[in-house]
Amino acid sequence: MDTSSSAPVTVPALFEARAAGRRLAMLTAYDAGFARVLDTAGVDLLLVGDSLGMVVQGHGSTLPVTVDDIAYHTACVARGVRRALVIADLPFQADATPERALDAATRLLQAGAGMVKLEGATPNKCEVVRFLVEREIPVCAHLGLTPQSVLRFGGFKVQGRGDAAAQALRVEAHAIAEAGAALIVLEGVPAPLAAAITTASAVPTIGIGAGPDCDGQVLVLHDMLGLDSGHRRPRFVRDFLAEGGSVDGAVRAYVAAVRDGSFPGPEHSYR
Repeated sequence: MDTSSSAPVTVPALFEARAAGRRLAMLTAYDAGFARVLDTAGVDLLLVGDSLGMVVQGHGSTLPVTVDDIAYHTACVARGVRRALVIADLPFQADATPERALDAATRLLQAGAGMVKLEGATPNKCEVVRFLVEREIPVCAHLGLTPQSVLRFGGFKVQGRGDAAAQALRVEAHAIAEAGAALIVLEGVPAPLAAAITTASAVPTIGIGAGPDCDGQVLVLHDMLGLDSGHRRPRFVRDFLAEGGSVDGAVRAYVAAVRDGSFPGPEHSYR
């Protein structure tokens, strides 16, 4: 994938970028205006994340977000995009069954998404991924610190520490790729484990709090701009607005730092 090209980013282009060693830059987006800025600045992937529940709606978690919410914001983002691939989250319990996931994913693709994202790699989630992929719906998986599991985790905690937990995450990454996921987001994972998963993975990986060795990186837009969302700032966040001087400058600085491997640094990673 030529990141200087105006050609639309496609699912095959993600694999081409991985093969060529070109890191993918991804940010969340929730409206057309920001989507246009991010797209023009060279961001490859725009995630309409259920993070909107926290940074846009003001909730304490992502759990209150609905399919209606994601569909609305996906349509807004899609109107501002010419090149980037738009990925839309399946919110809490929208993927509880394959049929529910298909209904939700269909709505999100019709709203303008080119891929949907779901959390976890349990046997049920793998079944959902297979069901969607068999029906021509590209899927991004999300492993590690999965915000929809915050109640079970007891908070936003790093995942994969210790031999047993690390091995379980390796198995999950393999299983979800085998089920047909075309992209895997690794969040809140020790850097060495994320590197090992990426090396072994058949599909590209995107890190957030997962060290520098994933095939790309993602941040929540508000975090990348140093905005106060009312929640504790994770260690993997870097304020690019402070160094970029403007929103456009911040996005371009972020893209450049992801591309050249200077972000994330050791101070943004977990061990």
